[in-house]
Amino acid sequence: MNSTLPVNTFKRAIKSGHLQIGLWSILSNHMTVEIIAGAGFDWLVLDTEHAPNELPMVMMQLQAATGGTAHPVVRVPWNDTVDIKRYLDIGVQTLLIPSIESADEARAAVAATRYPPKGVRGYSAAPRAALYGRVKGYPQICEEEICVLLQIETRKGMEHLEEIAAVEGVDGLFVGPGDLSAALGHVGDPKHPDMLAAIDQTLARIRAAGKPAGMLTPDEKLARHYIGTGCLFVAVGSDLGLLARGSEQLAAKFKG
Repeated sequence: MNSTLPVNTFKRAIKSGHLQIGLWSILSNHMTVEIIAGAGFDWLVLDTEHAPNELPMVMMQLQAATGGTAHPVVRVPWNDTVDIKRYLDIGVQTLLIPSIESADEARAAVAATRYPPKGVRGYSAAPRAALYGRVKGYPQICEEEICVLLQIETRKGMEHLEEIAAVEGVDGLFVGPGDLSAALGHVGDPKHPDMLAAIDQTLARIRAAGKPAGMLTPDEKLARHYIGTGCLFVAVGSDLGLLARGSEQLAAKFKG
């Protein structure tokens, strides 16, 4: 019988300054996750914000990822206490929370991951997170294995970045290039020169604030650039992108 709380290897890695290479999962399918979780990546985002992915499906994806190399990170739809509680209860240990714009919002996100008196997470006697009650003292020890990543992707979020980073319990900040490009007047063009400069400056501010910085880009040159500047968790593509571009290339070989 397994009664040991799983160790959050991703949290420990970024805290220790070890680079983590990841992949975004948008296809919302447990078989896809099983395949890519064992491909050699360090982390894997199970997206529920911009993907047709719901709680029962995510639970199957978590089960499918078991035994793979990639630590599952769930991007929740919003900074919502109820959503966060439900994902934590099914065993999610690392959360990526979108569109954080202030220290108050950061504190609310962290509080949603902590039981009272430190936070507001609702109590369940035997959730999957506690291996169905087999992990003794789960409420007292779970905080050590929970990782809170917050997305900076608006003008307001950029303005308050240092205040957000200073909130206790924030483990890392992730730059959302898509929404940030929209917020800065370059929607759909995250590679605009002004955007690239803004992203570099934002990542530098995150590192200066003492937090691990994260980024997503399917562009290999840009990914290597961000790694070179000190980004510690970088997603270098998505399952949707691999399937779409790979299938197009294969069709073109025979129909071109």
